[in-house]
Amino acid sequence: MRPGPIRPVRLAPGDVVGVVSPSAPAAAECPRRLRRGIAELGRRGFRVRLGRYATASTGHTAGTIAQRLDDLHAMFRDPEVRAIITTVGGYSSHQLLEDLDYDLIRRHPKLLIGHSDITALHAAIHARTGLVTVLGPAVMPQFGEYGGVHPYTWDMFVRVVMRLQPAGELEPAREWTPEKLRWDVADDRPRRYIPNPGPRTLSPGVAEGPILAGNAGTLLLLAGTPYWPDVDGVILCLEEDELESPATVDRMLTQLRHMGVFGRIAGLILGRFHPQVGFSPKDPLEEIVLRATRGYDIPIAIDFDFGHTDPMFPLPLGVRARLEAAPDRPRLVLLEPAVR
Repeated sequence: MRPGPIRPVRLAPGDVVGVVSPSAPAAAECPRRLRRGIAELGRRGFRVRLGRYATASTGHTAGTIAQRLDDLHAMFRDPEVRAIITTVGGYSSHQLLEDLDYDLIRRHPKLLIGHSDITALHAAIHARTGLVTVLGPAVMPQFGEYGGVHPYTWDMFVRVVMRLQPAGELEPAREWTPEKLRWDVADDRPRRYIPNPGPRTLSPGVAEGPILAGNAGTLLLLAGTPYWPDVDGVILCLEEDELESPATVDRMLTQLRHMGVFGRIAGLILGRFHPQVGFSPKDPLEEIVLRATRGYDIPIAIDFDFGHTDPMFPLPLGVRARLEAAPDRPRLVLLEPAVR
C-alpha cells in the first residue's frame, strides 16, 4: 500500500521563496525576463532568494551538475526558505538525480514548483521521499510575463499552495494563448488571448487516485531507473512542449502502453498542446490517444489547463483527486490539500 504523502508547509505572504535553475541557462540568457519574474513574486508579497548559481551558464545547462545541486541543497537546507520555484525547464534536470540528497529533502520538506523538464525532479523526489511536489508555474514563463502572472494562474496557485483546504474543482480558464514572444526581445507587450473551449472527454468514466503529473518525454527518461514513480492507481497527467509532433507524441504513448502503464493507472489526462505540435484532421490527437490506450477501460480527458500554453493550474503530485470524465465535459477535482 502506498504510504501517505508528506505535505510541505503552505506558502504565505512574507515568506521567502528560493529561485533556482536546475536545467537550462535561460536566466543567464534572458536577464530582463528573470528580473520581471522576481519583481512579480515580490509584488505578490514574497521575499525572493536567488540561488548562487541560478544565473550560471555552462553550455546548454545552468552551471555544472555540482553547482545546480549546491543551489537545490542550499534551498532545502535554509530554514528561512519556504518554497523553491524554478526559473524554467530545459533538458537536463535528470542529471541531478544520482547525487540529490533525498535524506536532506525528507528532513526539510518544502514546496518545489516548476514544470516541463523539472518533471524529473518532481517524479524522483516524490518517489524517493513521498514529498508532494507541484507541477506548476515557473519564474520566467509565468511570473515573468509582461504585466505579471495571468490572473487564472495566480488564483489556482493560491488555491493549491497557499490554502489549507482542498482546492476542489480546477475549473477551466476562460481564455488561453499559444502566442510565443521571444524573451528579452519581443516580450514587451501582453500576449493575445483567445476563448478557451475547455477540456474534452475521450473515454467516459470516473476515477479517483493520487495525482502523478509531468512532461511525458521527461518522465519516460526515468523508465528502467530507480527514479521511476509508482503508477499504480494514479491519475496520470501528461503534457508536452511545442517542439514535439504527432509522431513523437504517438511514440511516447506507445512506450507507456508497452510498459503496461495504462493497465495500472486509474485515469489519464492530457494538458493542452500547443498548435505548433501539428495535430490535424489527418493526424488527430484523439486517434493517437485512443489507439495507444485501446483495450483499457479507463477515463481519458484532454485539453486541460496545464502544459506549454498559458494560463495553467498547478498539479500536486501525491494528492488524491477525482477525474469525472462525463461525455459533455470532464472535471478534475482535488480532494485533499496539497499543503499543511
